[in-house]
Amino acid sequence: MARRSTASFFARAYERNLKALTKLTLSNGKRVAGQVQRATAKRLKPPPGKGDWLSGMAMGAGGARGYHLFRPADLALQPGEKLPLMVMLHGCGQTGRDFAASTRMNALAVRQRFLVLYPEQDRIAHPQGCWNWYERRSGKADAEAATLMAAVDQACMLYPVDRDRVAIAGLSAGASMAALLATRYANRFRAVVMHSGVAPGAAKSSATALGAMRGQHVPPMLVTAVGKAMGAAAVFTTLPPMLVLHGDADAVVAPSNAVSSAAVWAAAVGAHAGVARDLQRGQRRAMRVTDFKRQGRTVVTLCEIAGLGHSWSGGTRGQLFSDPIGPDATRMAWAFAAAQFKRVR
Repeated sequence: MARRSTASFFARAYERNLKALTKLTLSNGKRVAGQVQRATAKRLKPPPGKGDWLSGMAMGAGGARGYHLFRPADLALQPGEKLPLMVMLHGCGQTGRDFAASTRMNALAVRQRFLVLYPEQDRIAHPQGCWNWYERRSGKADAEAATLMAAVDQACMLYPVDRDRVAIAGLSAGASMAALLATRYANRFRAVVMHSGVAPGAAKSSATALGAMRGQHVPPMLVTAVGKAMGAAAVFTTLPPMLVLHGDADAVVAPSNAVSSAAVWAAAVGAHAGVARDLQRGQRRAMRVTDFKRQGRTVVTLCEIAGLGHSWSGGTRGQLFSDPIGPDATRMAWAFAAAQFKRVR
């Protein structure tokens, strides 16, 4: 009888402990699941802008990359109507959604009726989410550029995109990758916008990238594999117009990169600098603007923004790499691209 009582006692104790453990496990599971669900919902929630936040995947020489495409609601397209496309490349530590939230490009797309493509870097390809714009020597940069171009092609195939009205913009590493895409696929873009990026051609490997970010390597001339094959003059004259935005207080990418970017691009297309002018709108940061023209047409614009750090100028408050009191870079980027689109016949 004593043995049965002891066995019964341990059985009941075990059962109580098992119930408590199960309850605790379920409680923790629900709590963790709730946290994951809330975090996932936050990540999946479309950034500001009335429309559809669509996801996709593109394959290319650099592997697979995901992307998001923003399509404004209530477009009411006419038969056969195609829309412009703005490609937005995020910076290090950001995602496509982060970049959309910071720039508010989607809200502008609703008003101006265009589509926005946000390719997203894979953390396996780069742990910090940076585009590998500098790995030219190893071929990794060009392979990644090919994958990004595949994403653009996919967007043009799946959605009502006017292939003759495509522009590309980027911040930091995204800006440098945008410039690389514009050199390798010059005839595919009508405009390129570099915001706080390293000058084209300033780095060819990870070893030289840091020096380039500090402004230590100023490229004498922009050279691409295509340029070597066809002759520099034949390729450079086809480069799309460029808008360069950079803060003079940038401690991550030296402001001298902005001057170098504009100078290199202008030299490549045979443009000459005009007289710089100082502008300030309301209480926003002041900026110095220099236009580079060829045959009377502005093909490069350099905007040096006073007091701006390594952030998207005029971006949403509270977002990573976003400065709310700078000039509105989003509007400036679209206005620059739209001016080039008007030349499309």
